[in-house]
Amino acid sequence: MEEVQVISRMLIAAENEVANKQHIDLTPWDLRFPLLGTIQKGLFFHKPTPQQQQQIFKSSKSGCFIDHLKTSLAKTLQFFPPLVGRLATTVNVDKQSTSFFIDCNNAGAQFVHAVAPSTTMACILESTYVPCVVPSFFPLNGIRNSEGISTPLLGVQVTELADGYFIGCTLNHMAGDGGCFWHFFNSWSEISRGFGKITRLPDLQRWFPTEKKSTSTVVPVEVPLMLDDKMLLDDELKIKRPVLKERVFHFSSESIATLKAKANSELRIANTNTNTNISSLQAFLAHLWLSVTRARCLDEKEEVAISLIIGTRSRIEPPLSETYFGNAAYLMPVKANAGELLEKGIGWAALAMNKMVASQDYVQVLNNYKEWLENPLIYNKSTVFVGYRLGISSSPRFNVYGTDFGWGKPVAVRSGMANKGDGKVTIFSGVEEGSFDIELCLLPETLEALGKDEEFMEVVSV
Repeated sequence: MEEVQVISRMLIAAENEVANKQHIDLTPWDLRFPLLGTIQKGLFFHKPTPQQQQQIFKSSKSGCFIDHLKTSLAKTLQFFPPLVGRLATTVNVDKQSTSFFIDCNNAGAQFVHAVAPSTTMACILESTYVPCVVPSFFPLNGIRNSEGISTPLLGVQVTELADGYFIGCTLNHMAGDGGCFWHFFNSWSEISRGFGKITRLPDLQRWFPTEKKSTSTVVPVEVPLMLDDKMLLDDELKIKRPVLKERVFHFSSESIATLKAKANSELRIANTNTNTNISSLQAFLAHLWLSVTRARCLDEKEEVAISLIIGTRSRIEPPLSETYFGNAAYLMPVKANAGELLEKGIGWAALAMNKMVASQDYVQVLNNYKEWLENPLIYNKSTVFVGYRLGISSSPRFNVYGTDFGWGKPVAVRSGMANKGDGKVTIFSGVEEGSFDIELCLLPETLEALGKDEEFMEVVSV
């Protein structure tokens, strides 16, 4: 496929700058990510018809399609001051530590206009494996979150294809999580459609336990990291990365229902925790975990794991707002031996996930928070993708296909190159209600074996 050509690159500031610039201290949930990459997700759209373009330009008074998107982005960013800011630091040389905060200085988000005029959406979406051109549809590639000191915390790239557009967004992971990412993306599409304001205002107040709680936090939080430590960065670069491939699989609502019924049936037959109802997502992830473990052809005593995202917004007492704009999640693994997992099946695997998730109440959230403060763990690819693990990212609960900029819903979703490793699973809602799409990153031989696995492929939809 042809290379993507960049037409222009510029910074977009918020339309109405807030007079009192905010200073946002970061929490332990935010401070796990300085050495990792960003969040990168994007959407394919058909091109607007001439009538739709005329209506869009009329409502926004913009002279062209790209100008309209720039204008609507500037209007949207006034509601999201962290996204036009930059990271800032305070260094404690004696302790060899650094504290981070977001300076909401309206320095701007990056906007890139690019073209790939001979590439069609079918070239991308009908390919068995994700084509290597897809990462070039995203801005700010290859940067660490800690580089947000000098680079934008948000980047947007609009790439014009032969028969459509791809709108890709890159969000610094220290500024927010997947919920924040789609909150912004959905809001931008509302402003593009002509809304005067967004329907869900972000809650920009970061959460720290108070003195009355069982855990208190000294703010700003210091992390044992010096950004000028070249040895740390060089060691990361010396790690040999395997060649990986990606493939997208679609699962219909009927397939998901079949897996859910199978998992719950197995538990009833085993007379195990008959009061436990396995969810659609837990059943699906159990099926995926079993399938990838089979495809990896492991020794039965080899440890395998699946890492799930534990959301904390609803687990805090009182709960955080759904519009809390910051990271509000952590990872928790479920482990087993390969032989045990394959022998006991989907019901057993789903139940193990169900029990782990159910155990993560408010007390456990605070314990996780406190343990991190006592022994800060800063993620890097060596710690996230270690051993035979599946790492689950994103969520089918995010409103992907409601991101309508004024000329119709998205055709498909893809993610960028950031934070990819052997076992990375990016899960999205499908176009049809109740369906799932997954973007699976694995070693080529594992992915090929998975594509030939009849038990896995019989529930995959074309």
